Amino acid sequence: MQLERLDHLVLTVRDLEATCAFYNRVLGMRVETFGDGRTALHFGEQKINLHRAGQEFEPKAAEPLPGSADLCFVFDGPIEAVAAHLKEHGIEIEDGPVDRTGALGPMRSVYLRDPDGNLIEIASYR
Repeated sequence: MQLERLDHLVLTVRDLEATCAFYNRVLGMRVETFGDGRTALHFGEQKINLHRAGQEFEPKAAEPLPGSADLCFVFDGPIEAVAAHLKEHGIEIEDGPVDRTGALGPMRSVYLRDPDGNLIEIASYR
């Protein structure tokens, strides 16, 4: 078996509205309601489904917990532009810009936290 790509992932969140506002305002993701009142964040050809903690949809992870994710998103531009954008939005940069190695090789990254404390890495391969 050879897997092709990741289709979506699920984040369990404490505050659905705060999460949607952060990912939309700061990271430019599109918020969408689908199915029976479910919520997803879209960017590029990817999506993140959101589950409100304590009200998860079945089936779900064995122990869904807000703040337990460590995600890396790729930005097509200079990482300094990301750092400036985050500062404009009052978002604290936890680390970076720093050199890292991603799935496609060397990249530069900055790290921040979302409203649940998930570690968010934004990387540029430029």
